[in-house]
Amino acid sequence: MKPKDLNIKDREALRYIRNSLVSKGRSPSVRDLMRALKYHSPRSAALVLERLIKTGVVMRRPDGNLRLLKDPIDQESNPQTVEIPLVGSVACGNPILAEENIEAMIPISKGFTRSGKRYFLLKTKGDSMDLAGIEDGNLVLVMQQSTANNGDLVVALIDDNATVKEFQHSGDAILLKPKSRNKKHRPIILTEDFKVQGIVTKTIKNFP
Repeated sequence: MKPKDLNIKDREALRYIRNSLVSKGRSPSVRDLMRALKYHSPRSAALVLERLIKTGVVMRRPDGNLRLLKDPIDQESNPQTVEIPLVGSVACGNPILAEENIEAMIPISKGFTRSGKRYFLLKTKGDSMDLAGIEDGNLVLVMQQSTANNGDLVVALIDDNATVKEFQHSGDAILLKPKSRNKKHRPIILTEDFKVQGIVTKTIKNFP
Protein backbone atom coordinates (compact mmCIF):
# COMPACT_ATOMS: atom_id res chain seq x y z
CA MET A 1 0.00 0.00 0.00
CA LYS A 2 1.32 3.43 -0.98
CA PRO A 3 0.45 6.92 0.35
CA LYS A 4 -1.56 7.62 -2.81
CA ASP A 5 -3.85 4.71 -1.89
CA LEU A 6 -5.08 6.36 1.33
CA ASN A 7 -8.86 6.53 1.52
CA ILE A 8 -11.00 9.40 2.85
CA LYS A 9 -10.94 8.18 6.47
CA ASP A 10 -7.18 7.60 6.32
CA ARG A 11 -6.71 11.18 5.15
CA GLU A 12 -9.02 12.56 7.84
CA ALA A 13 -7.06 10.64 10.46
CA LEU A 14 -3.75 11.90 9.08
CA ARG A 15 -4.91 15.51 9.28
CA TYR A 16 -6.20 15.00 12.80
CA ILE A 17 -2.92 13.47 13.95
CA ARG A 18 -0.94 16.32 12.37
CA ASN A 19 -3.19 18.97 13.92
CA SER A 20 -2.96 17.35 17.35
CA LEU A 21 0.84 17.25 17.20
CA VAL A 22 0.97 20.92 16.22
CA SER A 23 -1.73 22.33 18.49
CA LYS A 24 -1.37 20.08 21.57
CA GLY A 25 2.19 18.83 21.28
CA ARG A 26 1.06 15.21 21.56
CA SER A 27 -0.49 12.55 19.37
CA PRO A 28 -4.17 11.61 19.80
CA SER A 29 -5.26 8.43 21.54
CA VAL A 30 -7.21 5.77 19.66
CA ARG A 31 -10.38 7.00 21.39
CA ASP A 32 -9.59 10.60 20.34
CA LEU A 33 -9.25 9.33 16.79
CA MET A 34 -12.47 7.34 17.09
CA ARG A 35 -14.43 10.46 18.08
CA ALA A 36 -12.79 12.61 15.41
CA LEU A 37 -13.65 10.09 12.68
CA LYS A 38 -17.18 9.58 14.11
CA TYR A 39 -16.69 5.86 14.64
CA HIS A 40 -18.61 3.95 17.31
CA SER A 41 -15.79 1.52 18.06
CA PRO A 42 -12.13 2.17 18.95
CA ARG A 43 -11.28 -0.92 16.89
CA SER A 44 -12.30 0.92 13.70
CA ALA A 45 -9.99 3.82 14.56
CA ALA A 46 -7.20 1.38 15.43
CA LEU A 47 -7.49 -0.23 11.98
CA VAL A 48 -7.14 3.18 10.32
CA LEU A 49 -4.05 3.85 12.43
CA GLU A 50 -2.58 0.47 11.48
CA ARG A 51 -3.02 1.33 7.78
CA LEU A 52 -1.23 4.66 8.23
CA ILE A 53 1.66 2.92 9.98
CA LYS A 54 1.92 0.21 7.28
CA THR A 55 1.86 2.90 4.59
CA GLY A 56 4.87 4.58 6.19
CA VAL A 57 3.35 8.01 6.81
CA VAL A 58 3.12 7.49 10.58
CA MET A 59 5.29 5.58 13.03
CA ARG A 60 4.83 4.69 16.68
CA ARG A 61 7.57 5.83 19.06
CA PRO A 62 8.88 3.58 21.87
CA ASP A 63 6.86 5.67 24.36
CA GLY A 64 3.63 4.94 22.43
CA ASN A 65 3.22 8.38 20.90
CA LEU A 66 2.96 8.84 17.15
CA ARG A 67 5.31 10.61 14.80
CA LEU A 68 4.19 11.95 11.43
CA LEU A 69 6.86 10.95 8.89
CA LYS A 70 5.41 12.64 5.82
CA ASP A 71 2.30 14.43 4.64
CA PRO A 72 1.38 13.00 1.21
CA ILE A 73 -1.97 14.83 1.20
CA ASP A 74 -0.40 18.26 1.10
CA GLN A 75 2.26 17.19 -1.39
CA GLU A 76 -0.44 16.01 -3.79
CA SER A 77 -2.40 19.27 -3.59
CA ASN A 78 0.54 21.69 -3.40
CA PRO A 79 3.88 20.67 -4.90
CA GLN A 80 5.33 24.09 -3.93
CA THR A 81 5.88 22.99 -0.35
CA VAL A 82 8.77 21.40 1.49
CA GLU A 83 8.51 19.23 4.61
CA ILE A 84 10.13 20.74 7.69
CA PRO A 85 10.68 18.84 10.98
CA LEU A 86 8.63 19.99 13.98
CA VAL A 87 10.83 19.68 17.06
CA GLY A 88 9.24 18.68 20.35
CA SER A 89 10.96 17.99 23.66
CA VAL A 90 14.72 18.29 23.32
CA ALA A 91 16.80 15.84 25.34
CA CYS A 92 19.77 17.26 27.21
CA GLY A 93 22.97 17.01 25.18
CA ASN A 94 21.24 15.89 21.97
CA PRO A 95 21.40 17.92 18.76
CA ILE A 96 18.11 19.77 18.30
CA LEU A 97 17.36 17.78 15.13
CA ALA A 98 18.15 14.40 16.67
CA GLU A 99 15.72 11.75 15.44
CA GLU A 100 14.01 11.37 18.83
CA ASN A 101 13.26 15.10 19.02
CA ILE A 102 11.24 15.26 15.78
CA GLU A 103 7.46 14.96 16.24
CA ALA A 104 6.25 15.50 12.69
CA MET A 105 7.17 16.63 9.18
CA ILE A 106 5.08 19.73 8.38
CA PRO A 107 4.55 21.14 4.85
CA ILE A 108 5.78 24.73 4.50
CA SER A 109 5.82 26.91 1.38
CA LYS A 110 9.15 26.79 -0.44
CA GLY A 111 8.94 30.59 -0.61
CA PHE A 112 9.78 30.74 3.10
CA THR A 113 13.02 28.79 2.72
CA ARG A 114 16.39 29.21 1.03
CA SER A 115 17.93 26.49 -1.10
CA GLY A 116 20.72 24.59 0.61
CA LYS A 117 19.70 25.62 4.13
CA ARG A 118 18.32 23.34 6.86
CA TYR A 119 15.23 24.39 8.79
CA PHE A 120 13.13 23.22 11.70
CA LEU A 121 9.86 24.30 13.29
CA LEU A 122 9.40 25.00 16.98
CA LYS A 123 6.17 25.65 18.87
CA THR A 124 6.58 28.61 21.20
CA LYS A 125 5.45 28.74 24.81
CA GLY A 126 4.77 31.77 26.96
CA ASP A 127 4.78 35.51 26.30
CA SER A 128 8.47 36.43 26.53
CA MET A 129 8.57 37.53 22.85
CA ASP A 130 5.09 38.98 22.31
CA LEU A 131 6.47 42.42 21.38
CA ALA A 132 8.37 40.70 18.55
CA GLY A 133 5.09 39.27 17.24
CA ILE A 134 5.72 35.78 18.65
CA GLU A 135 2.90 34.62 20.91
CA ASP A 136 2.14 31.52 22.94
CA GLY A 137 1.36 28.57 20.66
CA ASN A 138 2.80 30.07 17.47
CA LEU A 139 5.11 28.08 15.23
CA VAL A 140 8.45 29.64 14.35
CA LEU A 141 10.43 28.60 11.28
CA VAL A 142 14.11 28.42 12.19
CA MET A 143 17.11 28.35 9.85
CA GLN A 144 19.68 26.10 11.48
CA GLN A 145 23.03 27.79 12.08
CA SER A 146 25.45 28.36 14.96
CA THR A 147 26.16 32.08 14.47
CA ALA A 148 24.03 35.21 14.85
CA ASN A 149 24.25 38.98 14.57
CA ASN A 150 23.11 41.45 17.18
CA GLY A 151 19.34 41.87 16.94
CA ASP A 152 18.68 38.44 15.43
CA LEU A 153 15.95 36.31 17.01
CA VAL A 154 17.66 33.05 17.93
CA VAL A 155 16.74 29.63 19.28
CA ALA A 156 18.86 28.58 22.24
CA LEU A 157 18.89 25.47 24.41
CA ILE A 158 18.87 26.41 28.08
CA ASP A 159 18.29 23.95 30.93
CA ASP A 160 17.04 21.30 28.51
CA ASN A 161 14.48 23.68 26.95
CA ALA A 162 14.49 25.48 23.61
CA THR A 163 13.86 29.20 23.98
CA VAL A 164 13.50 32.10 21.53
CA LYS A 165 15.18 35.39 22.43
CA GLU A 166 16.88 38.41 20.84
CA PHE A 167 20.65 37.90 20.49
CA GLN A 168 23.14 40.52 21.70
CA HIS A 169 26.90 39.98 21.88
CA SER A 170 28.95 42.36 24.01
CA GLY A 171 32.57 41.74 24.98
CA ASP A 172 32.92 38.25 26.40
CA ALA A 173 29.23 37.87 27.22
CA ILE A 174 26.16 36.95 25.22
CA LEU A 175 22.83 38.44 26.19
CA LEU A 176 19.54 36.74 25.32
CA LYS A 177 16.87 39.41 25.64
CA PRO A 178 13.11 38.93 25.94
CA LYS A 179 10.85 41.36 24.11
CA SER A 180 7.70 41.31 26.20
CA ARG A 181 5.04 43.42 27.86
CA ASN A 182 5.41 41.09 30.84
CA LYS A 183 8.11 42.61 33.06
CA LYS A 184 8.83 39.30 34.81
CA HIS A 185 10.98 38.21 31.86
CA ARG A 186 14.64 39.12 32.33
CA PRO A 187 17.66 38.94 30.01
CA ILE A 188 19.78 35.79 30.21
CA ILE A 189 23.56 36.29 30.36
CA LEU A 190 25.75 33.53 28.93
CA THR A 191 29.48 33.03 28.29
CA GLU A 192 31.43 32.87 25.04
CA ASP A 193 31.10 29.08 24.72
CA PHE A 194 27.35 29.40 24.16
CA LYS A 195 26.16 28.17 20.75
CA VAL A 196 23.15 29.33 18.77
CA GLN A 197 20.84 26.60 17.42
CA GLY A 198 19.26 28.69 14.66
CA ILE A 199 17.74 31.99 13.52
CA VAL A 200 14.00 32.62 13.45
CA THR A 201 13.00 33.52 9.88
CA LYS A 202 9.20 33.31 10.03
CA THR A 203 6.39 33.25 12.59
CA ILE A 204 3.35 31.15 11.70
CA LYS A 205 0.36 32.22 13.79
CA ASN A 206 -2.43 30.09 12.41
CA PHE A 207 -1.51 26.52 11.51
CA PRO A 208 -3.07 24.51 10.13
